[in-house]
Amino acid sequence: MKKEITNSESRDEKLVTVAIHTYEKAQILKSILESEGIPAVIHGINLIEPTIAGSVRVRINEKDLPNALRVIEQVDFKSTDEKEDDEEKVKVINEVLIPVDFSDYSLLACEFGFRLADDLKCNVKLMHAFFTPFYPASIPFGDSLTLQSTDKDIYQDIKKNTETEMKNLIKRLEENISNGKFPKVSFTYTLVEGLPEEEIISYSKKIKPTAIVMGTRGKNAKDLDLIGSVTAEVMDGCRTPIFAVPEDSKVRNLTEVKRVVFLTNFQEREFKALDIMMKLLKPYHIEIILAHIAKKEDVWNEIKLSGFQKRLSELYPLLKVSYMLIDQTERLESTLEKYVKENNIDMISLSSSRRNIFARMFNPGIARKMLFHSNTPILVIKGM
Repeated sequence: MKKEITNSESRDEKLVTVAIHTYEKAQILKSILESEGIPAVIHGINLIEPTIAGSVRVRINEKDLPNALRVIEQVDFKSTDEKEDDEEKVKVINEVLIPVDFSDYSLLACEFGFRLADDLKCNVKLMHAFFTPFYPASIPFGDSLTLQSTDKDIYQDIKKNTETEMKNLIKRLEENISNGKFPKVSFTYTLVEGLPEEEIISYSKKIKPTAIVMGTRGKNAKDLDLIGSVTAEVMDGCRTPIFAVPEDSKVRNLTEVKRVVFLTNFQEREFKALDIMMKLLKPYHIEIILAHIAKKEDVWNEIKLSGFQKRLSELYPLLKVSYMLIDQTERLESTLEKYVKENNIDMISLSSSRRNIFARMFNPGIARKMLFHSNTPILVIKGM
């Protein structure tokens, strides 16, 4: 028997996002979860066009996560068409993409991104994704959605307000360019309807910008949904290098970065990631510290780090590079944050691979952990 989530249950229990799909796939997944006795709701439905791609989150009670993740691991929505899309040639654009939500930390991301674009001789593309928040808390499988004329008016108001917010942001950017706070860089913007993480990933697959710069709330933010965080989702699903800049970061642009720690697990893909990183950081005078975090000392780890340093020095003879074996005496994120503070690290960089949802929830990658526990900018690069 299906168990529906009542309004009182929704208030008492924390809902977490376990998947983001099209309307059809979200309904299918919701049905599968409920057939296993796991109550589920879908959020973010576009009431005008409920079937548009990337418009729905599937959410469940936090206590049901272990069982839900076990079920989800068995579901494969990857179609032949999607696989072909992944392999199709993309249009490479010399631009820096800056997703914005009109917050103060979006303006910080713009400052960082504009300076990066200026140094790399790129244009800037601003992107804001929005969707109507008018959806029911729970929609049983098979229910149809209708939109009243008043709701259409509300939707138009949301769109109009979004356009106004973007114009206000552009005005602030132009003022900062005029007074010399921002470099004079050519920029355009786009407003798209949909979930931000889906739209950013889709854009990067089609256009392949040089880099993405995203502002984050940093370690002092509260009530963050780890699985549903936009920046974390983009890190997991995007092949474009991503700079995550916390709102309390002391570093406002890459010219202020002097020491970068590159975290390594001695994977082959990391050499490709390092090559991409060096191209991005080529205009700057930096020191690279290769670091490996381990719970106990291992002579082989130091030998591998030494070999890694030697190879990097051969590839980049003018680069100042050293290595450090970090002893993990406490939680991973705490160990790394302590190292960053004690060694005056200005930015953390690492290669990231696609992780399944089970691994992300119960064994989160370093990038996702640091995203919520650090005020140090992070550069995440897919090495393959």
